[in-house]
Amino acid sequence: MNQVKPILFAMISANLMNAFGNWVLIFGKLGAPAMGAEGAGWSTTLSRVYMMTVLLVAIVWHESRERTGLWQTPLKLEPARIGRLLRLGCPAAMQITLEVGVFAAATALAGRLTPVALAAHQIAMQVASLTFMVPLGMASAGAVRVGQALGRHDPKAAEHSGWMALMLGAGFMGLAGLGLVSMPEFIMRIFTIDASVISLGFSLLLLAAVFQLFDGLQVVATGILRGTGDTRTPMVCNLIGHWLIGLPIGYVFCFPLGWGVFGLWIGLSLSLILVGVALVGVWSRRVVSLKKTWSAVPT
Repeated sequence: MNQVKPILFAMISANLMNAFGNWVLIFGKLGAPAMGAEGAGWSTTLSRVYMMTVLLVAIVWHESRERTGLWQTPLKLEPARIGRLLRLGCPAAMQITLEVGVFAAATALAGRLTPVALAAHQIAMQVASLTFMVPLGMASAGAVRVGQALGRHDPKAAEHSGWMALMLGAGFMGLAGLGLVSMPEFIMRIFTIDASVISLGFSLLLLAAVFQLFDGLQVVATGILRGTGDTRTPMVCNLIGHWLIGLPIGYVFCFPLGWGVFGLWIGLSLSLILVGVALVGVWSRRVVSLKKTWSAVPT
């Protein structure tokens, strides 16, 4: 519904609330008992409840202004509609699980190496995750714009929105890659002063710079394909690219060949490159298919 500002406000304010709650409940400030880790848990819980409340208020406020008919929507269960949602949602959920899971598996494998290797891996992963947020946002925007364009039977607008989202995501990640190449040591020193961690992390950030562009392409392509109603193709590409190709290659480079965490990251980089190229190729063919489909529909 193009309403993203309430979500942004809820997330930022909830993070601030969580940080303040941690300070109060972990250390026992402002008269509260010092609860330690349990206090952190309560602070997180309260911030989540706050986020939900803010978004519910935003929904009610938006409905009072726009009159979308939300309160007139019948509440009876519709099995056919639920089935359509599940057919779209389950593959999307599995795709996210596969993508997040492969990096969790890589972290578990890095944990079998030295503490230095694990520390360097974690720092490089944090940096890559930070830059990933921008194309992830472009993916959401692309999904909305492509879906809206197809909903009004305008495949040309869907094509333009999709390619524009890809360009914005890829453009930012290209710049991010240049940033990682130009100042990897500076970035590492933000997190640590350990020379051995910095040295190893230096090489990992250079590898991260290589896959930045493709990481941006794959996540935006996933979003715009969702806008067309295709959630299965990204799931299959992630399964094959990450779990059947990238992770096994990374494991071989890491352990049998003795390249350590650097070898593990080679496998991750390869999988991101393959998935990115494959999904952009699928989008290109999907655009052609959509044009043919709508050109055959009488106006």
